[in-house]
Amino acid sequence: MLINLLSHYASRLKGGDYQIDTRLDLTDVISLVRRRLAMKTRGYIRFPFRGHRPFIGSGVRIRARGRIKFGGSLTIDDGAFIDATSVNGVRLGHNVSLGRNSRIECTGNIQNLGTGFCAGDNVGLGTDNLFGSAGGIKIGRETIIGNYCSFHSENHNTSDIKTPIRMQGVTRQGIEIGEDCWIGSRVTILDGVTTGRGCIFAAGSVVRSGYYEDFGIYAGVPAKLVRFRDGENGNAA
Repeated sequence: MLINLLSHYASRLKGGDYQIDTRLDLTDVISLVRRRLAMKTRGYIRFPFRGHRPFIGSGVRIRARGRIKFGGSLTIDDGAFIDATSVNGVRLGHNVSLGRNSRIECTGNIQNLGTGFCAGDNVGLGTDNLFGSAGGIKIGRETIIGNYCSFHSENHNTSDIKTPIRMQGVTRQGIEIGEDCWIGSRVTILDGVTTGRGCIFAAGSVVRSGYYEDFGIYAGVPAKLVRFRDGENGNAA
C-alpha cells in the first residue's frame, strides 16, 4: 500500500508513470522516505523563494545560486558541486538529476567568464562526472549520462612557444549533445562536439570535435562510427 502511494506521488512529480519496485522491504521504503524528506528540506532552505524546491543531498555546494534556474523534481545528490558563475548561468529542466560527487563548473578564470550549462527535461547527469562549461554545454532532453564522464568545452592556445601556455588564452566552441542520447561510463567529450539525436557513445570513448550523426553508435579513441542503431553499417575505418 505504502509503495503504491509513493509511486503515485513520484509519478506526479516526474510527470509520467513511475512504479517503485514492490520487492523493497518496508524498512528500505521508510529509509528512502526519510532521506527524500531531508533532501526536500534542504531544498526549501537553499531556495526558499523559488516556485520549485529541489531535492538536495548532504554535502552539496552551490555557488551563484541566483544564476541557477530549474524545473520541478530536480535532484542534486550527495557531494555534488555547482558553480553557476557565468554569462548564461545554469539551466536545468524538469526531472533532472545530478548524481553523487558530480560537478558543473561554468568558469575557470574570473578574468574571462564562462558561457554556462543547460540540460533539458528528464536528463540524468550521472555520478562522479565533470561538466567543464566555460565554453558552454547544452544537453538535450531525455539524455542519460553514465558515471565518471568528463566534458571539456574549452581548449588552451599553444602556438606561441615563447609564452607559457597558461598565458596564451583559450578557444571555446562549446559542446551540444542531442536529445535521447546515451553517454557511456568514462566517456570524455572534448570541445567542439555536436551530436544528433539518439546517439550512443560506448564506455571509455574519447569524442573529438566534430558532428556525430543521428542514431549512430560510436566507440574508440578517438570515437568512430561503428554502426547505426537500425543495424546499418557505419563508415568506421
